[in-house]
Amino acid sequence: MAGAALRYTGVSLGYRGTPVLTGVDLELRAGQRLALVGPNGAGKSTLIKSVLGLVPPLAGTATVLGRTPAQARGDTGYVPQTGALDADFPVTAAQVVMMGRYRRIGWWRPTRPADRRAVREALERVGLADKSRSPFGVLSGGQRQRVLLARAIAAEPRLLLLDEPFNGVDAVSQEAVLAVLRDVSAAGTALILSTHDLTVARDLADQVCLLNGRQWAAGPPELTLTAGPLRRAYGGHAVDLADGRTVLVEP
Repeated sequence: MAGAALRYTGVSLGYRGTPVLTGVDLELRAGQRLALVGPNGAGKSTLIKSVLGLVPPLAGTATVLGRTPAQARGDTGYVPQTGALDADFPVTAAQVVMMGRYRRIGWWRPTRPADRRAVREALERVGLADKSRSPFGVLSGGQRQRVLLARAIAAEPRLLLLDEPFNGVDAVSQEAVLAVLRDVSAAGTALILSTHDLTVARDLADQVCLLNGRQWAAGPPELTLTAGPLRRAYGGHAVDLADGRTVLVEP
């Protein structure tokens, strides 16, 4: 697990040659947690897609686990927002989690005892062992998000990406997810998550990257989640409160 899990230097990202995010300079090591923070349309999802090798850099250099992002995809886990998976698709929670093992076993090969054990353990870690046979579509939004997290960790990734993992998630599920993320990173997996919740970013992340068309700041939460950087990234609509909380007022 030694070495950089992610290293971006002078990276610009965009589509059809048009930049949507510029000036990205980041380094993340094994076991560290990075929060991507910024308003809607800031480029957070584009950055996550680039780490997955889906959006090649227009400029700069990007390495993931010492390789190109596309080459490292097999060691990278991804947790989308719950709406990214059709809730009406006829699969159980355990079958969804087993999808995380397909890269190891192959799409057409039978599952092994080790795969079934990994699925059980992943569901136990997210507190849903009793829902293994439940149809995915009947679970609550928070439970579905926990199943998607279980799917990702069942793949045993070295780098885990989460796109707005707490949108529409109840407080119980959010706490369960946060506990798992802390455990996973303590075991050496690097984490990158995008979030609008500054409290989550402040409490969970080792590093915070403020984005809005460009990288405005990157570093520890105590340096980045302060009034000056937030006002620059959010266009002046950030207010730090005396008790340490930050309120954002967007137009």
